[in-house]
Amino acid sequence: MGLLYVHGPGGIGKTSLLLEFLSLCGQSRIPAYYLDTRHVEPSPEAFLSSLSQLMGAAPEAELLASLSSSSHRLLLMIDTYEALSPLDSWLRESFLPQLSQSVLTVIAGRNPPAAEWRSDPGWQALLRALPLRNLSPQESRAYLKKRSIPEEHHTSLLQLTRGHPLALSLIADTFSQRGDYPPGMDMASDIVNAILDRFIQKVPGPAHRSALEACALLRTTNEAVLSAMLALPDVFELFSWLKSLSFIERGLRGIFPHDLARDALIAELRWRNPDWYAELHRRARTYYQARLRQADGHDQHAVLFDYVFLHRENLLVRPYFEWQASGGAFPDSAREEDRTTIVEMVRRHEGQQSAEYAAFWLEHQPGGALVFRELSGAIEGFLFCIHLHELDERQAAADPGALAAWRYLRAHAPLRQGEKATLFRFWMAREAYQAVSSIQSLITVHVVLHCLTTAGLAFTFLQVADPEFWAPASAYADLSYLPEASFSVDGRKYGVLGHDWRAVPPMAWLDLLARRELEMGLAIAQPPAAQENLLVLNQADFDSAIKEALRGYTQQESLHRNPLLRSRIILDRTGVLSSRAQRATALQDTLREAAETLRSSPRDAKLYRALLQTYFKPASSQERAAEELDLPFSTYRRHLQEGVARLTASLWEKEVGWEEK
Repeated sequence: MGLLYVHGPGGIGKTSLLLEFLSLCGQSRIPAYYLDTRHVEPSPEAFLSSLSQLMGAAPEAELLASLSSSSHRLLLMIDTYEALSPLDSWLRESFLPQLSQSVLTVIAGRNPPAAEWRSDPGWQALLRALPLRNLSPQESRAYLKKRSIPEEHHTSLLQLTRGHPLALSLIADTFSQRGDYPPGMDMASDIVNAILDRFIQKVPGPAHRSALEACALLRTTNEAVLSAMLALPDVFELFSWLKSLSFIERGLRGIFPHDLARDALIAELRWRNPDWYAELHRRARTYYQARLRQADGHDQHAVLFDYVFLHRENLLVRPYFEWQASGGAFPDSAREEDRTTIVEMVRRHEGQQSAEYAAFWLEHQPGGALVFRELSGAIEGFLFCIHLHELDERQAAADPGALAAWRYLRAHAPLRQGEKATLFRFWMAREAYQAVSSIQSLITVHVVLHCLTTAGLAFTFLQVADPEFWAPASAYADLSYLPEASFSVDGRKYGVLGHDWRAVPPMAWLDLLARRELEMGLAIAQPPAAQENLLVLNQADFDSAIKEALRGYTQQESLHRNPLLRSRIILDRTGVLSSRAQRATALQDTLREAAETLRSSPRDAKLYRALLQTYFKPASSQERAAEELDLPFSTYRRHLQEGVARLTASLWEKEVGWEEK
């Protein structure tokens, strides 16, 4: 067993070196596996799962058994190692020592090996560190010659790039596209930005340029998302071209530009064509919104992070999040033995009385606790949510925080049957409490995931110890400060932020964040009359509106006055900026689709036929409809009433909640 530790700055050629190792192993018929970990969660489970998938092994136990007992030479390469920094000690002390003597491991990252690698007697004889630097003049000339760059240009290009491998690669790509190189560049300017600026002006065609720009915007790109971004059914040729570019790298979920190239591409696009940037952004979020509805489990987490990635450079949000690191912690359900640690964490940051409230909720709603663990099992932070819809006033009165939120709901946003409300009563990092930290950022992502995936969620409350500090971020996220829901414990006042998901549903909320991202935080876009547009109907009024809409189905103008145009089932479909005509059309489509669900069942088809003859393709009278269905009038009326009831019930379920995954 040996370890080669390659390190150097971005664009220096670490990945290219590893891919060359991969090629040489292929020529020598030595098994070799390359794993880019930039999108691998830094936990042992995720790492082993990714490695198992790469190697085609089944359970993790089989993977470890294979690697520890192999008698054949094998190369294992781990790229972008800085993303796995929280796993450094586990890899050094647990995983790598289990590998067979015949396995050579190559690690590549931006940072040199930690001191523990060199101070460990066991690793001193096995580790070789290989720092990468810019190419020497001789190496640079050899590379340019190999890329068929005329020698008369070598001196000026070396002065321009100073041997930076990525810059040399980009300028060689530029030459192959243009037949020359960009003259007259300022030596003091940013090399990569300048070269890339010239390179993207001479791509093979407009579709290639658009593909490159779309790839720069997304966290990872595959053919499916590229097709959606470009509105083209077949993007195989464009995707293949992207893969061939020197600054495009490959991962488990797709391709992505080198960070330096990505930054340059996005900056250039936003300056040159902000409207097209906005359109690409819109297409990306539309694609991710659809995927969020379809995905579940780990895939749903990945799609959400893809969506969050679109906001990574927002000037307003950036100071409130640590996007890149998770501090080595991963989410986990709280266990019985975690309760003492959680209560003590609350006592340390909020005092004895708050700790008693935390202990109460851990006893009465233990499923509301989510902890963030280190690999050792130690808790780095936690999030606790109270399900307010499960409480009566007596239960809520056990805690002033829960009682204030419960009473606010009753007075200002009463829940309808089947709706849910969540209070994020406690959330904190072990050391940083509610200040900006990697744990706070991880908590935020899981709060968002809860809001987007909880069926029937109508309202969320978030307790904050310092609402003034969080005011800009909460305004960006459309969280309103609710003075009526604020409360005090031991003389300390806590602010409460809230969001009514019936007024601004999840998809409209994601659209709102997208508009704010496009404005780069220079001004907060208000949800366009969302609070006024959406009407929260009770069940009786909803039923009445459905019957009215069915009676007016064939006369769209009559639907313009129907209160369902301001319901969630319609605004979720059309968006809050839609016209009355668009909403009326959506209402017609919604009614017809709901009726057609009855059509597939032989038992319910008779209900569909009664609806069809009465509302969607109406006969001149109900008596005539019964005749066309060859039914006694009383039977026809019974089928019609049952069909309306079934259609109304199905739409009410959608109005008060989202379909379960």
